[in-house]
Amino acid sequence: MSLKHAMLGLLSDGPASGYDLLKTFDVSLANVWTATQSQLYAELGRLADAGLIEVTAEGPRGRKEYAITEAGLTELRRWLTEPSPSHPRRSEMLLRVFFLNQLSPEQARAYMRGLAENAEREQEQLSRLKEVVGQGKDALSVYGMIALEWGLRGSALLSEWARWAETEIVEHAGSTPGTQPPGSTPACTRET
Repeated sequence: MSLKHAMLGLLSDGPASGYDLLKTFDVSLANVWTATQSQLYAELGRLADAGLIEVTAEGPRGRKEYAITEAGLTELRRWLTEPSPSHPRRSEMLLRVFFLNQLSPEQARAYMRGLAENAEREQEQLSRLKEVVGQGKDALSVYGMIALEWGLRGSALLSEWARWAETEIVEHAGSTPGTQPPGSTPACTRET
């Protein structure tokens, strides 16, 4: 996904100014794709230059209203129907988990506890947002609710997994930081 497609998607519901798009973005798409005000306005310029959107009205203080063009709708639909992109296999969080043995068991447990607490805070924020989004009947609200539900379920799963991992660390706290448990051979020196 790109900011380009996010802007095209928002404009597919009707014309809007950059300010209106920024407000809508902040209460909806920002939960799945972040962008700053300067990034948003720069993207609007690129989309207009590419003929995917056009300025349909200009107001006081340089206010411009944008609308999606047929070429923009075609691009949005092409992007929506192309094969799904693969999920990235990079996760800094999980990379850290692989090396938690370099910490004391309490530090490793604290890391996992922090993950759980962050996920629980995210779930609380999304639950509050659900109360607002759930009242809308427009397409952005309906499909936004579907995306929001993914976030709720994902944060619940992360919290549950992190709490489980914390108990696993307690059960396997026999090794000391930077060493292997007694009687084991480091993975890189094992014979295959």
